[in-house]
Amino acid sequence: MAGVDNGTAGAVRLRITEIFASVQGESSRVGLPTVFVRLTGCPLRCTWCDTAYAFTGGSLRTLDDILAEVASHGLRHVCVTGGEPLAQKGCLALMSALCDAGHDVSLETSGALDIAEVDPRVSRIVDLKAPGSGEVEKNRYENIPLLRPHDEVKIVLADVADYDWARAQIATHALDRRCSVLLSPVAGALEPAELAEWIVRDRLPVRFQLQLHKILWNDARGR
Repeated sequence: MAGVDNGTAGAVRLRITEIFASVQGESSRVGLPTVFVRLTGCPLRCTWCDTAYAFTGGSLRTLDDILAEVASHGLRHVCVTGGEPLAQKGCLALMSALCDAGHDVSLETSGALDIAEVDPRVSRIVDLKAPGSGEVEKNRYENIPLLRPHDEVKIVLADVADYDWARAQIATHALDRRCSVLLSPVAGALEPAELAEWIVRDRLPVRFQLQLHKILWNDARGR
C-alpha cells in the first residue's frame, strides 16, 4: 500500500482506520473485552461487507504509537482486523510485537492472502468466501493445510446455496478436523433461525454464530 513503510521493525508504519475497545462480536472469543486494531485497505469487495469505510483513508502511524494506544486500554485480548490486515506487510511485525507485549492476539483475514508468515502465537480467523459474497474466486485454498487447532475458519452465508457450498467445502477439506469452523448468516439476507435449523438437521460439525456487536450496537463504528 502506498505510503506504508514495511522495512525494518523500527521503521514500520501502518495505515490505521481506528483503534478501539469493545467486546469481541465473533469467533470463539465472542464476548471477551478486546482492543480492535483496524487496518486500512482491502483488495476484496464482498457484497455484504460492513466495513467499507476501511477501504481508504486512515492515518499513517508508527508501530510504537500503535502499541502505546493498544496498551492504554489495559486489555489482554487484541484483534487485528480490517479491511484486510495482511494487505499491509507491516501487519506481520505488528502482530509479533503485540504478542511480545503479552497480548492474546487474533487476526481476522479474508482468506485471499497468504497466512504462512503470521506469527504462530496468533490465532488466525480465516474466511472462506461463499459464492454469495461475489468473491469466491479469491479464496486461497493453499491456506487450508496451514491451519492449526487454535485457528478458525469463518464462512458467511447469504442463502441456502451458500450453505450447500459451505457443507461441501467442510467435507472436501475436512475443515472441522483442522480447527473450529464458524457459520454466520448475512444480516438481513438469511434468517439466523433457518441457518441454525440446517446445521442441527445435518449434524454439521460447526459453530453457529451471530455478530454480537450488531445485536448490541447495530452498525455503529468503533463498536
